[in-house]
Amino acid sequence: MAMTAMLARAAVALGLAAAIAGCSGGHDRLPPASLAADEPGPEYVVGPLDNLQVFVWRNPEVTLPVPVRPDGRISMPLIEDLPAAGKTPTQLARDIERRLAKFIKDPVVTVMVTTFNGPHSRQIRVVGEAARPQAIAYRDNMTLLDVMVAVGGVTEFAAGNRATVIRVVNNQQKQFSVRIADLIKEGDVSANVRMLPGDVVIIPESWF
Repeated sequence: MAMTAMLARAAVALGLAAAIAGCSGGHDRLPPASLAADEPGPEYVVGPLDNLQVFVWRNPEVTLPVPVRPDGRISMPLIEDLPAAGKTPTQLARDIERRLAKFIKDPVVTVMVTTFNGPHSRQIRVVGEAARPQAIAYRDNMTLLDVMVAVGGVTEFAAGNRATVIRVVNNQQKQFSVRIADLIKEGDVSANVRMLPGDVVIIPESWF
């Protein structure tokens, strides 16, 4: 069992190394996250497994909570299989209005997101020696510290200061060095960087 665990850990490490090797660009560093007031981030788009509240003015029979299915579509009274993932709530509201216009005169629709996941392309993924590797729904002004809190920090085997962030810049993947150990163990706020939708955080294992 111990040998199997060691082999599995080695396979993960080799996979992470291959992912890093496949990224263009060097180990650039990201600037520290600004301590200024929050600024509006990228506009939210609906993703699979989001929960929505659809409000149709003066039509309570079609005002209801609506889940986004795993295939990214929604169904509600008078509407079946309407694509929702990848659209902003406002765009989705206009699509619902067009569908409802066949049955309701001049419908006015508002869509509110009540549970947030977002599309996979805008989630932040944390892999490697995180305490709980997972995909995290992005939110405005999210920082590396926020991500580390969400995944419960790192394992005792983590080489936090050799961690990297993989980010798409101008349609190319680039690799940036981050200092997770300095951030969460030393409290070095200069190691806290701003995250963007679609970032991948790779935390390698320390070999000694």
